[in-house]
Amino acid sequence: MTRPLTVWLVAGEESGDQLGAKLMQALRARLGPEGVRFAGVGGARMSAEGLESLFPMSDIAVMGLSAVVARLPLLLRRIAQTAAAAIAGRPDGLVIIDSPDFTHRVAKRVRRVLPDLAIVNYVSPTVWAWRPGRARKMRPYVDHVLALKPFEPEAHRRLGGPACTYVGHPLIERLGELRPGVGERAPIGEGPLHLLVLPGSRRSEISRLMEPFGAAVERLSAGLGRPLEVTLPAVPHLADEIRALAEAWAVKPRIVLGEAEKFAAFRRAHVALAASGTVTLELALSGVPMVVAYKISWIENRLRFLLTVPSIVLANLVIGENVAPELIQEDCTPERLADALAPLADDTPERRRQTEAFGRLDEMMATGDETPSERAARIVIETIQARRHG
Repeated sequence: MTRPLTVWLVAGEESGDQLGAKLMQALRARLGPEGVRFAGVGGARMSAEGLESLFPMSDIAVMGLSAVVARLPLLLRRIAQTAAAAIAGRPDGLVIIDSPDFTHRVAKRVRRVLPDLAIVNYVSPTVWAWRPGRARKMRPYVDHVLALKPFEPEAHRRLGGPACTYVGHPLIERLGELRPGVGERAPIGEGPLHLLVLPGSRRSEISRLMEPFGAAVERLSAGLGRPLEVTLPAVPHLADEIRALAEAWAVKPRIVLGEAEKFAAFRRAHVALAASGTVTLELALSGVPMVVAYKISWIENRLRFLLTVPSIVLANLVIGENVAPELIQEDCTPERLADALAPLADDTPERRRQTEAFGRLDEMMATGDETPSERAARIVIETIQARRHG
């Protein structure tokens, strides 16, 4: 009887936990319930799939420089503990999922002791935008990168990174939730304009963007000539702060919580004002024209010259064209935001340019007859087999 594969997985935050859980399901579907065993670090979703996490994922799920510094001793201990446990477990493969500041340090330690172990990196670091030299530095300890964005394999090839395959973004499995059914999104110009406001999911984003966003909505409403309905999907842990800041808005938004309400708002929306992030790709797949804005701290602003991309908007990067306007730092003013939104409120060339570009995304992001998780599972198994027979 063939022994089951043992796959170690290390995820460091909520999005990685979701990817890890789906990968576990796909590996089990491919190898059979007795054909694979799991160990490592994950959250609630991976635990529900049978992973007994080495420690709570919340120990390492930190964002922002100050939070990292405050928890640095614990993070360093967890890196050492994770690597030691993976080495002791002698698995057939190690899959590190996103959170590169943590997971890549684990992978380097494991590779030094287990040079023949297959190591797969699920979710490429943003080498195409920031610190491109990381791509080449990954080669000694990563055998294969599973990319969520279709332009990333070419970026790794150009930068001398590891083998990289586009496996698909998890959003393409959720198009039914993002796209309106019959009667959900009224034709543009009929009835009120439905505006989505998305000021971000981090406290720093909320504190910097709520005020200019609220003033921009007021200016847009004043010049619109028809009713404006504003919906603001809020992340639960910041909902109270968002409500308090929205009290100062002249045009009060309807604040909704939870993913189901958020996607329902997407299906009704005609236009969006959004902070830069994955949400821009969600909006594009939903067919919602948008204006994108961002404000960063003074020290981050000093480092902007290190960015190597023509846009900070993920939807623009995937499309390969700057179709959604972006207003950053000193350009993120109520006047400029409102002026950029106004042409999107009617059937205009600016609006049509965005919707036509968004219509190309399905073909650009397609993964054939495999789901992203199925493709990822296949490559993990192939990488393990290649290491065994290499």
